[in-house]
Amino acid sequence: MKTETMQAATAAGPNHLPQVTEPRNPGMALDMDWVRAMQANTSAIERRAATIGARRSVKKAYQAAWLLRAITCIDLTTLSGDDTERRVERLCAKARQPVSQPLLDALGAPPITTGAVCVYHDMIPAAVRALQGTGIPVAAVSTGFPAGLSPLHLRIAEIGESVKAGAAEIDIVISRRHVLSGDWQALYDEMKAFREACGEAHVKAILATGELGSLRNVARASMVCMMAGADFIKTSTGKESVNATLPVSLVMIRALRDYYDRTGYRIGYKPAGGISKAKDALTYLALIKEELGDRWLQPDLFRFGASSLLGDIERQLEHHVTGSYSATYRHAMS
Repeated sequence: MKTETMQAATAAGPNHLPQVTEPRNPGMALDMDWVRAMQANTSAIERRAATIGARRSVKKAYQAAWLLRAITCIDLTTLSGDDTERRVERLCAKARQPVSQPLLDALGAPPITTGAVCVYHDMIPAAVRALQGTGIPVAAVSTGFPAGLSPLHLRIAEIGESVKAGAAEIDIVISRRHVLSGDWQALYDEMKAFREACGEAHVKAILATGELGSLRNVARASMVCMMAGADFIKTSTGKESVNATLPVSLVMIRALRDYYDRTGYRIGYKPAGGISKAKDALTYLALIKEELGDRWLQPDLFRFGASSLLGDIERQLEHHVTGSYSATYRHAMS
């Protein structure tokens, strides 16, 4: 089994692709001709999205290899009003060792970690301390998360405070009203100000796609945020009634591809909210591989925003090794 899983990992690319440092997206001037040209054929997009999970599947050792890759792309997240430092410390311990050593040994897999730990601003110091020396970045939600309706100067100040506290990644929320009213200049200016406030910290632009009204708006908002310097575009806060979906993801990753083709800069993608099953993670990985290629399957360019996904992946890996499903409580997050 060890040999099979390692061979599958090599073939699929999940654990053995070299880590490449991408040049950071510097942004560009707002190009309204390009923005207006962004369209979305909803029926065609839905048909394409429906084929991913129905026709693409991986089994046995290949599935285990892809699930290990999915773990390395998880932003392990706690965004609850009752978060405590102890909870964050336990979550960070899980990020350092997301899969038990005996299970990794049975799979013949090397040590892995999650892609990042994502918390509210107040929990940044606890996460930084708990992850010191691991290389796992701390991500912080910011700019009046999740609604993004606080005064702009306060949202910009919040970014600065989170960077000062040690956050290496900042997940900002855009003002949905700019998209809904078609005020693309205002969205561009806002996103550019957020990027500047982040400094060396990478910025993920949360579009809250479930509140943008149409797939065309999703496409245009994605492009404007990339033009303004976003390092990642992200579907959702996880707090909306509709979060990540395959049609929305298809629109966003094709915008990523378009931006790369024209500028040469690769921008990351993060689906968030509602992705809690291992089979869903496999579907998203298949979508990324087919639309963007293997390079985007590295954690510097792809992340899952999830808290419960890891537990189900662990259960699937244990089933691969033992033939039996373990109880969910054996794979607690913290």
